[in-house]
Amino acid sequence: MISRRGLIQSGAGGVLGAALGPVTVFGQSAAAYPDKPIHSICMFPPGSGADVTVRFFAKKLSDVAGKPVVVENRAGAFGNIASEAVARAKPDGYTIYIAPGSSVLAAAKHLFNKLPFDPVADFEHVTTLARLPFLLLVRGDGPYKSVADLTADLKQKGDKASYGSVANTGLVSSELYKAAFGLKTVEIKYKDPQTMLNDLIGGNLAFVHLDPTSGLGQLKSGKVRALASSAAERMKALPDVPSAAEAGIANSDLTAWWSVHTPAKTDPAILAKLEGWFNAIAPQPDVVKFLADIGVDSYPGDSAKVKKLLADDIAAWGRYVELAKIEKL
Repeated sequence: MISRRGLIQSGAGGVLGAALGPVTVFGQSAAAYPDKPIHSICMFPPGSGADVTVRFFAKKLSDVAGKPVVVENRAGAFGNIASEAVARAKPDGYTIYIAPGSSVLAAAKHLFNKLPFDPVADFEHVTTLARLPFLLLVRGDGPYKSVADLTADLKQKGDKASYGSVANTGLVSSELYKAAFGLKTVEIKYKDPQTMLNDLIGGNLAFVHLDPTSGLGQLKSGKVRALASSAAERMKALPDVPSAAEAGIANSDLTAWWSVHTPAKTDPAILAKLEGWFNAIAPQPDVVKFLADIGVDSYPGDSAKVKKLLADDIAAWGRYVELAKIEKL
């Protein structure tokens, strides 16, 4: 059984009342939005790569909304502190959540025995922003030039070879790869990606699965080589990296996605404004470039899209957790 601890780093419009007064107030509130600063809750510590991403999108939102967007860092408890803060906030549109919804909401139900929030019912799910796969990385100067090369060697070595994991998505990506070819490679847990990469480069690990943001520097320098991504389709930001399907890992279609959420019962007219603003932001050339520079694809959508993704990934993560034998916290 794999311990979870230390593993995760990484509708309708208004109600029509009989009296005119409440409807008028309701409408004016949405029309005036925003008339004060918006607070964006961030699940990551200040200065982290993901914090930079949240602040980038917060600044872009401020530009189009015409009001400051203040980032509040609520790090800890694998994102649950931030998620609960959003779920319990006043649903007035002045608290938003820019986060990797695939892990912090979709996966959470299967990673924790008890959550202080409902990942579906306690939020309004506004839209998608970006998506990224995890990369199957090997040592840059090593003998493996393809997934076929790596697989053939690992089959010979059995449980004498090892791979590294530092986040739940990376662990699951690796276990999907192992399951596809019946490999017995042993997992070694790490607390941070840099230590894991150092061991990979030093020859102590056969492979790792890591998010592109954490591994792009070593990839560009040639210290590591990407044999495939965990996604079924090739990513625009990583045109030279084969998809899992292209590399023969037929059972893998795992991508992490970033999304925007607010507390449940936020005014639909405010939600519509936020959805429109973020979907105008996501395709902007400087946004696409910012994301591509960290190995991420722009991924604009809408409320229906993020709700379907959430439902699909909640079901998928149940299978992933069972496959990887991840013990709930």
